[in-house]
Amino acid sequence: MSIQEKLYPNVPPTKLRGKDEEFKPAKTSRFWLWVASFFFYNMLQNRFFAFRYTGEENVFEADKGTPTILFSPHCNWWDGIVMYNITHRIFHKEIRLMVEELNRFPLLRRGGAYSVNKKSPQTAMKALQYSVDVVGDLKNMLCIFPQGIIRPPFFRPFKFQTGLAYIAQKACARYGKINLVPVAVDYCFLRDNRPEVIAQFGKRIELTDPNIDRKELTAILENALTEVSDEQFKTIQKGELDNHKFVFKQHLKWYRKIEQTLKQIDLPPVADI
Repeated sequence: MSIQEKLYPNVPPTKLRGKDEEFKPAKTSRFWLWVASFFFYNMLQNRFFAFRYTGEENVFEADKGTPTILFSPHCNWWDGIVMYNITHRIFHKEIRLMVEELNRFPLLRRGGAYSVNKKSPQTAMKALQYSVDVVGDLKNMLCIFPQGIIRPPFFRPFKFQTGLAYIAQKACARYGKINLVPVAVDYCFLRDNRPEVIAQFGKRIELTDPNIDRKELTAILENALTEVSDEQFKTIQKGELDNHKFVFKQHLKWYRKIEQTLKQIDLPPVADI
């Protein structure tokens, strides 16, 4: 009898499996970015009814010459694909995203992924240093899951590893300023028979002091993500989604169209027997 895999292990995959992996940078090209954009977009369309988002002005209103880092919770397999579509279809940037065990999915490098091996501190440091390098190229947008491990949906409290603060400090020192934007992402059923992706961008944090205490900065970032995630939860709870924009929204299936038509028919009242 096989042992069931634990849903949310507390050990990162590279440590759990104990396999060495050399650092591999992203390796994009126009052709492969087109393939990735088409593929990842269609994956979402095939599984979700809609992709809504709000708060994007927190990114668009920032200084265009300042690098930006998006950071978000990591609760399931879809998170990387959602972040890819956020960077490409909302902000029109190339994603740069750390992926553990990239040797199992080498084609992801063509879309902007690069490896991180948490078994080896030296190799992990290469990923952090590479992050500082690529975020300075303004055609890129760096996306980080700072918990460092997949956690259950709505997991609290957010506890970040220090990698995000390290990257932000080093990038601030090199480029003068860095923007950090928390992103809450939820997957939920609304009025359709398929779930929706909902993304909300929180208040932008402009880091101008690279000498800020790393633990203090980490706490600030944890609180920022908690704030926007809790705000999104209340918004969904109240059903107040009219101000959200759409990356896509599907047409109703034929049986849903029939349902909507039937709802509009006024039937005569049924007489009491």
